[in-house]
Amino acid sequence: MRQLVILFIVSSLLLLTLSRGLLTAWQWRRVSSAGGLLPVFKGGLRIDAHQIAICVGMPAVLAPWLGHMPWAVAITGWWMMLCWMLFVLLELSTPQFIIEYDTRPNKLYVEYLRHPNEVFGMLWKGYKGLLIGAALALAAFALLGHVLFGNGVPDRPLPWWQASLMSVAALAISFIAIRGTLSHRPINPSTVAYCGDSMLNTLPLNSFYNVCYAIYSMKNERSAADVYGGMDTDEMLAVVCEQAGIAPAQPKSTLHQQTATARRAEPLNIVLIVQESLGAQYVGALGGANLTPCFDALAKIGWNFTRAYATGTRSVRGLEAVSAGFPPTISDAVLRLPGAQSNFFTLAQLLTQRDYRSRFIYGGEAHFDNMKSFFLGNGFTELHDRPTFKNPKFVGTWGVSDEDMFDRLHDLLSAPPDQPTLTLAFSVSNHSPWEYPEGRIEPVGDPATVENTVRYADWALGRFFEQARQSDYWKDTVFLVVADHDSRVGGASLVPLRHFHIPALILGADIAPRRDERLISQIDLAPTLLSVAGIDALHPMIGHDLTGAGGGRAMMQYGENYGYLKHDQLLVLEPHKAARQFRYSAPDKYEPTVLDTTLAHEALAHALWPSWAYQEGAYSLPRTPARNAAQAAT
Repeated sequence: MRQLVILFIVSSLLLLTLSRGLLTAWQWRRVSSAGGLLPVFKGGLRIDAHQIAICVGMPAVLAPWLGHMPWAVAITGWWMMLCWMLFVLLELSTPQFIIEYDTRPNKLYVEYLRHPNEVFGMLWKGYKGLLIGAALALAAFALLGHVLFGNGVPDRPLPWWQASLMSVAALAISFIAIRGTLSHRPINPSTVAYCGDSMLNTLPLNSFYNVCYAIYSMKNERSAADVYGGMDTDEMLAVVCEQAGIAPAQPKSTLHQQTATARRAEPLNIVLIVQESLGAQYVGALGGANLTPCFDALAKIGWNFTRAYATGTRSVRGLEAVSAGFPPTISDAVLRLPGAQSNFFTLAQLLTQRDYRSRFIYGGEAHFDNMKSFFLGNGFTELHDRPTFKNPKFVGTWGVSDEDMFDRLHDLLSAPPDQPTLTLAFSVSNHSPWEYPEGRIEPVGDPATVENTVRYADWALGRFFEQARQSDYWKDTVFLVVADHDSRVGGASLVPLRHFHIPALILGADIAPRRDERLISQIDLAPTLLSVAGIDALHPMIGHDLTGAGGGRAMMQYGENYGYLKHDQLLVLEPHKAARQFRYSAPDKYEPTVLDTTLAHEALAHALWPSWAYQEGAYSLPRTPARNAAQAAT
């Protein structure tokens, strides 16, 4: 049994490495232009070790105790032959899947199994030779698997102390291999993503892992219609487009042309600064606790939105809203959903077509919450996260300090490339356990509190803008400073609106000071920035361009509840219940009112649309001829 474990580890590692090597050779033109062999095989070793450890971890732990029993050896052999054939089947399927979908097998591989007659009929008619070849290859590998794992012999019994030591060692090695890292989060596809080509980011994976992870991630893809009730698709789209004030360029779509109100000889650089957990409750300029003197001073020189609302309570919600203009859903945020890891609209996807260079800066590890995979797969070409910071001033639990992140942002903006840039910079310091470098602020009371980290984060923000306003890039750059969400979100209300109230400020270039008291959503900010930067664009975003008329509504997901705030009316959708309506008065007063069926219909359409857009692949840009030609060339 112990011999079978070792044999499976070696043979599976050889099989998966050989397959990866052949795929890499086949796609060498793309691989060589994106960093070569090292990231593919280095990441591949980690993923393969993870997958193999899942298969052999339990047999390895039990082998010292049961390996001398023939029945245990026989069961182990059959189990390993099953795992071996799953590895083989998925790897043999990979080349054709890449040809069809430009990625390793994923959830589509499983979804097609729901329709075996149609799928196998199509394969037999269109790929008969390929199927016959694959069947012969499977038979050959099945025979090899039987030779390798079908003739195991019982082990020599071990003394109890040797069995104990071997079991503990096997358990420790299996745990480390399965977790794949000693950092905060276990290994995931984002850990080994390394470039902006989403297909290449799947090469370090193996196909069995990719399918398993896709199946695991499908739990996050809940249907809003199943939870809140359905609506005719055309009717839903009509409501959403009407409220967005857009005329779709094609049927069953929100794709539309936005004309910028600012006319510029050259478009501006765009910088999105997303502040971790900075709710309005802390911001003096918004009537909060006067912990943000630097932001308050900036609000006087920029376009300050005093009634901006976040779409959710997690960073991934804020990031999807700010970078992609995507509204919240009952499902997980799209950063974590498998169907959004490529060909999903972001500002970077759009601006790459305008010769922008797009980059993401984060003081922590970018594979957290799958940020790395999502951003690299959807237009961002540069990634600056914790491993790229050399000699940072301070490193806490979540990564380098905000001032280190802002130093990197300032350095990048000070040495601009020959093309305009989009930069998404995400802060990290204002997060439990409330760590920041000493000597920057005068803490009040216990230094390790959210109030003091807010003070530090504000200090770092102010320090950056002192540099930025004196720099050459200031006149060519528009900045957005916005929170991802509030901290400590809770309360007795169905949707605690005061905890969705966040700061949002646009400044830089020629932005005139302005205090804007319109009710707005995070999803309105991306279209507004395009207009300010002077960029005419075809895109699917349903947010308002606030340089003109707009605002007046916000949408948010709070656990199972969906909130749609229009002026002072809050419509709340709860799972499998009738909608409820309240008249809202800030900061925390809710007066039940008679249900407005028109408003309820509008809210339901907005709750359903993001799920529909994701499931239908409707939230993306049309493939350009240049992109199609590049795809065909590979």
